[in-house]
Amino acid sequence: MKLFPKPVVYSVLSVFSLLLTVSTLAQTGKGDRINGPNFVTRSPVLARHGMVATAHPLASQVGLAILKQGGTAVDAAIAANAALGVLEPNNCGIGGDLFAIVWSAKDRKLYGLNASGQSPKSLTMEKLKAVLGDSKSLPLYGPLSVSVPGTVDGWFELHRRFGKLPMKQLLEPGIQYAREGAPVPAVIAYSWQEAVKRLEANQSIIREFDNFRRTFLIDQKAPTEGQVFRNPDLARTYEKLAAGGRDAFYRGELADLMDQYARKTGLFLRKEDLVAHRSSWVEPVSVNYRGYDVYELPPNGQGIAVLQMLNMLKSYDLKSLGHNSADYLHLLTEVKKLAFEDRARYYADPEFSKIPLTWLLSDEYAAQRRKLIDPKQAARRIDSSAPVLKEGDTTYLTVADDEGNVISLIQSNMLEFGSGMVPDGLGFVFHNRGTSFNLEEGHANAYKSGKRPFNTIIPAFVLKDGKPFLSFGVMGGAMQPQGHVQILCNLIDFGMNVQEAGDAARFSHSGSSEPVGTMMQDGGHLALESGIPAEVRAELERRGHHLIPKDFFGGYQAILIDIPNKVYHGASEMRKDGQAVGY
Repeated sequence: MKLFPKPVVYSVLSVFSLLLTVSTLAQTGKGDRINGPNFVTRSPVLARHGMVATAHPLASQVGLAILKQGGTAVDAAIAANAALGVLEPNNCGIGGDLFAIVWSAKDRKLYGLNASGQSPKSLTMEKLKAVLGDSKSLPLYGPLSVSVPGTVDGWFELHRRFGKLPMKQLLEPGIQYAREGAPVPAVIAYSWQEAVKRLEANQSIIREFDNFRRTFLIDQKAPTEGQVFRNPDLARTYEKLAAGGRDAFYRGELADLMDQYARKTGLFLRKEDLVAHRSSWVEPVSVNYRGYDVYELPPNGQGIAVLQMLNMLKSYDLKSLGHNSADYLHLLTEVKKLAFEDRARYYADPEFSKIPLTWLLSDEYAAQRRKLIDPKQAARRIDSSAPVLKEGDTTYLTVADDEGNVISLIQSNMLEFGSGMVPDGLGFVFHNRGTSFNLEEGHANAYKSGKRPFNTIIPAFVLKDGKPFLSFGVMGGAMQPQGHVQILCNLIDFGMNVQEAGDAARFSHSGSSEPVGTMMQDGGHLALESGIPAEVRAELERRGHHLIPKDFFGGYQAILIDIPNKVYHGASEMRKDGQAVGY
């Protein structure tokens, strides 16, 4: 008997197609709920024994099945993530990185895992600049953009510490979907098609691009909604992981195949880089926001930008400003600009750079930064006043189990389909996280061999009175810290439920200074979702904000933990194909 039932084409796919239309039309043609705000797409999912929220309904059901088979939250998260490598390969896969925060009910504490990879040891800054010539940045695609994939080691580290079921059982649903196929839902199909256009436009720097075509296209085209996608190469790769463990990927046959592919395509990654790779268990860092302890992971990720923003915001009465009013959106945008200046200057691999973490998260520093905010005028340029030191696209999921364990996990190729480079016969694409390095000597995020690049993917967790309250994430590059803050303000300041907090209209500010070396000179650009009124837009423009018609506003999954009633509240927003399911 199969460990997982045969894949079924669920009717909910048509529902998610409708939700995408609703998102596009916003308030026009939208139905009315009998209670609560009309912008909300559905009620939270409530369950007592387990909850899974992912960006794909079938992956959520994979996780739920593992919970029902006696697996832990971590078991279910690994199984769901492996399935997503088949179901949502544009955004995630074993060629990318992973970060996680785990609440252990037994230990009553949080654990952080940084499963991001390093740059190739054979590629020095001198050699890199010789290859790049006059270019001031790394290419987004191709061999120079690749760093060591950390996801597989992350899975096995999480499993070693918090797993229960055998890895073979956790990988079986992904193997089955890869071999038998699964229908592609609306949002993923659209993103897949757009990503293929970008990759084809850059195929001159992507070696062996036919590997990508054979693996991820159907009849030489990106799949459309409802087409069944199969990946038999990935099925075989997963089977090798199930049989040989993490060493099959980092030391064994798979490592040899990656090394061979790298040598013939100009990729500097070598088997020795894979052999040397290890994930790092790290202490999550936090600030208290109105009685809630908000946790993020320390750099090389960007999670502390969330904490810096909250530290600045906690001195304001946001509720009195009004949700998504001009005053509110102006304030959050200006706070974001300030935090992102520090993000551009200091966030990097802590093994190579001294990061003033305590100072950046201090109330004293937050007070200094608040003084730079003009309530009536958008800042065009900001200089950091911290002490001088010398020296993407994503999937998010969260799972809670019957014992009270909860995991917040995020995993990414960086850009959709990453570098575009697919090792022969392995069924996955190498990510392009290496493109996030800075080429300026002496910068905290300056390129060095064997160093982790700046990373955008961030899981989040919130404790209340020392107990788990919320596990959540918002996908999407630089949108992630902005999204985290907006979700938390929606919940804590405006009293929304966990689904409302995700469905509410958002802003997205782009054009801040970046860790790769670009500097904000003109105040950047502000995009507002269509649920924000015209009069608010006009006022923001009067204050000097440069409005643009659209941007990426993220993708949110969450589990809120109601300790008194012993109930999980699951949420999956309408901007993705996702689903929250429980039992």
